[in-house]
Amino acid sequence: MLQHVFRIRLIAGLIVASVLLSTATVNAQRSFEVARQWDILHMLYRELDQYYVDSLSPEKVLTKAINGLMSSYDPYTNYVPESETGDLKFMTTGEYGGVGAVIGQRRGKVYILEPYENMPAQRAGFKAGDEILQIDNIKMEEATSQRASELLKVEPGTEVTITISREGSKKPIKHTIVRELVQINQVTYYGLVEPGVGYINLNGFTDKAAREVQAAVLSLKAQGAQKLILDLRGNGGGLVNEAVAICNLFVPKGQEIVSTRGKQRQWDQTYKTTKEPIDTLIPLVVMVDRGSASSSEIVCGALQDLDRAVIVGSRTFGKGLVQTTRSIPYNGMLKVTTAKYYIPSGRCIQAIDYSNRNEDGSVGRIPDSLT
Repeated sequence: MLQHVFRIRLIAGLIVASVLLSTATVNAQRSFEVARQWDILHMLYRELDQYYVDSLSPEKVLTKAINGLMSSYDPYTNYVPESETGDLKFMTTGEYGGVGAVIGQRRGKVYILEPYENMPAQRAGFKAGDEILQIDNIKMEEATSQRASELLKVEPGTEVTITISREGSKKPIKHTIVRELVQINQVTYYGLVEPGVGYINLNGFTDKAAREVQAAVLSLKAQGAQKLILDLRGNGGGLVNEAVAICNLFVPKGQEIVSTRGKQRQWDQTYKTTKEPIDTLIPLVVMVDRGSASSSEIVCGALQDLDRAVIVGSRTFGKGLVQTTRSIPYNGMLKVTTAKYYIPSGRCIQAIDYSNRNEDGSVGRIPDSLT
């Protein structure tokens, strides 16, 4: 009997040792391959930099190498240099330093499309339709609206001189204005579309989205709304906490809304409602379309799974990937996909499998998954 037990323990020990040895071998091979490829890359660049017939910008060459590395993953995993971290902040807060105006491009020229009310551009007298000729000492001939936006979006408190051409004015108009902190409202409109029916249009999920939706719901109920329409069409998503908080307005405290699962345990989380709701009974319709993604899909998917809302519209985008930011030397950031979203029924809302590309580099769509 003792010999039998000893034999079983010996076999089990050998199996465990074999698995550990195999894992260690795989990890060692992986580490060697990474080191080998880095050595090759470093040697290639050094040789090219020294012997190539023309001089090339190290920044441009290595930026292309970084972009090539990022392109191997999904479109949401990318390197954010210091010069673009302000755009990342705008995506999460809806705030930026600027003059407060929407600009656009038409037939190779950059125009002011809409100055925001009581913002520096409007106070300076700029109007919709003004053509931007020059920003400080940089002329806008053949410039893109993106380039103009980069020049205008700088730290609040700094000055910028804008020269414009206005129809009916013989001479260019020039104003020097001070940039301010501009905040974009996430609820772009709310009101009664007919007696008893309230409508809310939500444009994004920054850190103030849930607060704005709550204020809109309370205002509409005070006006007599007995039914609600939440319009998420064209809403590309944002912060997952805001999506959970918006669901919390309509479902009880303690209800699971979404969970995340990643390669590492630290990314496995379950998000539940934490507050008492405003109204768990008011009839609710959520409108979506192809442009509704990420946090929009968490809201509509969770409310659908919980039988709390009727979803109206077309199939949504299908972005169920979680991004986390990591600090990179020289004030840069890495935005990396670390997990996937799963709504209460267990469905993963990610529609495209970037991890298994076809031979031509294309990716295929996958159906809703319960795993």
